[in-house]
Amino acid sequence: METYIVSALKYRPQSFEEVVGQQAITKTLENAIEKDQLAQALLFCGPRGVGKTSCARILAKRINSQGKNSSNEDFAFNIFELDAASNNSVDDIRSLNEQVRIPPQVGTHKIYIIDEVHMLSLGAFNAFLKTLEEPPKHVIFILATTEKQKIIPTILSRCQTFDFKRISVKDCKEYLQKIATDQNIEFEEEALDLIAQKADGALRDALSIYDRMVSFTDCKLSVKSVSENLNILDHDTFFSFTQLILNHDIPALLIDFDELIQKGFDELQFITGLSYHLRNLMVSKENKTLHLLEVSDGIQEKFKEQTAKAPLPFLLDAIDLATRCELDYRNTKNKRLLIELCLMQIASLHFGEK
Repeated sequence: METYIVSALKYRPQSFEEVVGQQAITKTLENAIEKDQLAQALLFCGPRGVGKTSCARILAKRINSQGKNSSNEDFAFNIFELDAASNNSVDDIRSLNEQVRIPPQVGTHKIYIIDEVHMLSLGAFNAFLKTLEEPPKHVIFILATTEKQKIIPTILSRCQTFDFKRISVKDCKEYLQKIATDQNIEFEEEALDLIAQKADGALRDALSIYDRMVSFTDCKLSVKSVSENLNILDHDTFFSFTQLILNHDIPALLIDFDELIQKGFDELQFITGLSYHLRNLMVSKENKTLHLLEVSDGIQEKFKEQTAKAPLPFLLDAIDLATRCELDYRNTKNKRLLIELCLMQIASLHFGEK
């Protein structure tokens, strides 16, 4: 049996061109290498799964290959990766301080990638200060963290900081589409859209969810199967509910809401999703704000069509009711009644007005 490789490892970027959604950072690093203006202490910070460690590894290889992608040279023995979560004591850092004094045998630099650097103890941070401020010329430190606020200011002031951003739903979906095409997987575009939204800006999470969905759906990614497995509601559900609200059809609203509950969908997730759908309808009122939707072109057209039927005063009042329902949800004992009452109030808004 052939060893299975998860997509997050199989499609890990090997060059700056392959890194998704961090063009500003990769361009800056490329220019710094070409002009030989790279700082000796770099700090990569940002949410999980956005490419910090991948960029650190790519940068480490590029430094020793003099800015050229060389397939004939392997400088892996000049690249040292440490996990600060398990090497966080003063003794660990003192040992590191001794190691950095030894120059590289091959190549020009020794690169130390320290992951989750915020896990270092205060004593370890202090032991690291002098080396970080005046490192030997042959050493470059690349520190990575998801929690920049936990790093002491004296360390931050000695590093050139790069803030990695969350991967947009659009970029994430396009990358998943490329992988699915490469693997000959049948997919509906909106199914990938759901996966990208569920990942919440973390590409690694998106690839992990994608692998799970491919196995569950037997290589046929449909909106229905993905939404059921991830236990999230798709856009069509909220378009349907909003249409019932605009029609002031309270009985049908309560029946459809009951069906969702019977299927096991979370009540809070529903009201949160409805709030966001109403927000998207408001955003769709103007062409210049359409790009804020982060949805496919087909769904964008549906929003434009439905928002024409929803007056702006109604949307503002409806969003206010839905968000108040979200706030009250945790403090009420009868959660279902709270949401049903909210739906009835929204469906009664501006009733009888022309």
